[in-house]
Amino acid sequence: MFVLESDILESAHISEEEVRIELAVLLYRKGRLSYAGARALSGLSRIEFDDLLYQAGVPSDFTTEDLRQDLQTLEKLRPSYGDRE
Repeated sequence: MFVLESDILESAHISEEEVRIELAVLLYRKGRLSYAGARALSGLSRIEFDDLLYQAGVPSDFTTEDLRQDLQTLEKLRPSYGDRE
């Protein structure tokens, strides 16, 4: 485990949370962490992390194939009209 001394954080005017978020974005941008891993490291929700990546100018690796698969999954999960009461 990597530990930063509090005096280093204080001199940099940054919190532990900000360090985790900055590290998550950096490692994701460099391809060293997956999206899920980087988001977990950041401690942010999916929407918050997506917004952060957008603001940082990090391109999304979400492809049209990913969208197609998500739509297929939603179709499978959605109840059919005949099943509704």
